[in-house]
Order: sequence, then structure tokens, then C-alpha cells
Amino acid sequence: MIAVLVMAIGLLGFALLQTMSVRFTQSANQRTKATNLAYDILDQMRSNRLFAAQYTGASFDEDAAIPPNCIQQNVGDISVAINGTIWRCRVRQALGDGSSGVVAYNSGVATVTIRWNDQRWVDDDAQKTGNKETGVVTLSTRL
Repeated sequence: MIAVLVMAIGLLGFALLQTMSVRFTQSANQRTKATNLAYDILDQMRSNRLFAAQYTGASFDEDAAIPPNCIQQNVGDISVAINGTIWRCRVRQALGDGSSGVVAYNSGVATVTIRWNDQRWVDDDAQKTGNKETGVVTLSTRL
């Protein structure tokens, strides 16, 4: 009986460990996606330095309406506005509703901040509103 009790407690601990592992993995996956998306827009700005300031138009908040189709139809017809729309759509698809992105350009320095809801850590459902548990990635570079 004692051996069964000890084994049951060990198995419950193992189950909790697995649950926490899945949570940490999902959070790390979203952080990696956000970092890659921030690098993506910074690389676009770097490759198009003359129009880098126009990429600030790619900024959007969590309430922004994003087009459902992210695929660019005309490959030869690329502009800063189209790239910004595609980037916003990719951020929303990767990080879900409630995500937002801010692209800033000031005196040759570009800064990208991406926020998303990472509220799986909150136990109380009443606290799962607003930005209480938000993931944030901010990257800056001189162009």
C-alpha cells in the first residue's frame, strides 16, 4: 500500500512536470515566431533604406482588422504598403488575435515591438483580460 501511494505521488508529479513543459514549449515557440517576424520587417527596411521610414505604416494594434489572405498575388507588384500588409497578416496568423506590432524609425534607427497574448499562465479566469500576461519582443537596429 505504501509503495502504491509513493508511486501515485511520483506519477502525479510527473504529470505536472509534463503539463508545465508543454506550456513552456508553447510560450518559447511564440517568442521565436515573434523574433523571426521582427527580424523579417527589419531586414525589409534594411534592404529598402531609402523608404525605411514608410515601414512605420506597418504598425497595427490588437483591434486592427487584418485581411484574411496573406499570399501576395502579383509578385512583380511589390511596394512598402504591400509588404507591410503581408507582415501584419503574418504576425496575426503566427501569434493570434490580440497581437500587435509597432514599427518605428527615428534618425536611422529602426525599432520593432511585437506583443501577443500569452495568458496560459494565469489561473484565475477573471484576470485573463487585458494585457496582464503579454509576451513582448523588441528589436532595434541602426540601418
